[in-house]
Amino acid sequence: MVSIKDVARHAKVAPSTVSLVLNKTGYVSAETREKVERSMKELNYTPNELARNLYRNKTNIVGIIVPDASHPFFSTFIQYAEMCLYDHGYKTMVCSTINRKNGEEECIDMLKRQMMDGIIMGAHSLQLDIYENLNRPVVALDRYINDDIPIVRSDHKKVGELAAKRLLEAGCKKVVQGSGARIVSTPSHERHDAFRSYFESHGGTVYDMEMGWNHFDIAYNLEFAERIFREHPDADGIFAVDMLIVSCLQYARRHGIQVPEQMRMIACDGTFLTVGTERPVTAVVQPMEDLACAAVENVIKLIDGSRMTKSETVFDVTLREGETT
Repeated sequence: MVSIKDVARHAKVAPSTVSLVLNKTGYVSAETREKVERSMKELNYTPNELARNLYRNKTNIVGIIVPDASHPFFSTFIQYAEMCLYDHGYKTMVCSTINRKNGEEECIDMLKRQMMDGIIMGAHSLQLDIYENLNRPVVALDRYINDDIPIVRSDHKKVGELAAKRLLEAGCKKVVQGSGARIVSTPSHERHDAFRSYFESHGGTVYDMEMGWNHFDIAYNLEFAERIFREHPDADGIFAVDMLIVSCLQYARRHGIQVPEQMRMIACDGTFLTVGTERPVTAVVQPMEDLACAAVENVIKLIDGSRMTKSETVFDVTLREGETT
């Protein structure tokens, strides 16, 4: 294997000069730099990335922690975040915490041991104590962790109000909203509070159904959809995240329930699930690319030693009309 010393010998320079060229630090004349680069090419030299990272005290790796990387919301976020990180010269390490007892703790431990430069945290963990006194670059996606960790999120109050307003316009009187587990500390609960407040203030009735903690698979969503129809046969509208709404559509089709004539549905997130079905779903759309790039830019600022001027970055949402309202 060709080493720095071999390159230095071939280029007739000191090994330290080769190191300066590789790390782009210090002054090296254009002529010497060209000579070193030519020697590296002729010798087919590949830099030892691990050694370079140790020298720079940087890995150029950012971890993304999510509950389930296959879930439409998180997979879309990861896709955009990975592209944005790549554009900034970083690689991505993804950690799914579902079915991994210590997955999140292992990722935090890697951050502490400087095996990655920063973390974007979007898991629905209840172990927030592992972030105490971390003093390493962490940005939260839609999660409240502690006062020291900045958060990137959508305007969930507007999500709830837009959904409630649209279902009222569609003629709904009694609606079900499927909400996430309240034991998770997340601003997304605001959407359900706003939905209930707006809908009830206009004379409607809201049935709240809370989903279980850390359940993201399609089988659970199909079972939960069946519960909605079984427990609230008088409902004429449903508001929930994409996967649950698509599951409700499947149930309605199997049981001859006409959408939107008998049942109106509106989703929150607006991922590919809501446009890739035979019937496009009316959805309140979260700006996934904006959320991802903001999370990336914020964590890179922290990695570079900058202080965050605000603890929350909040993005607007929009209503996309489909065929379910």
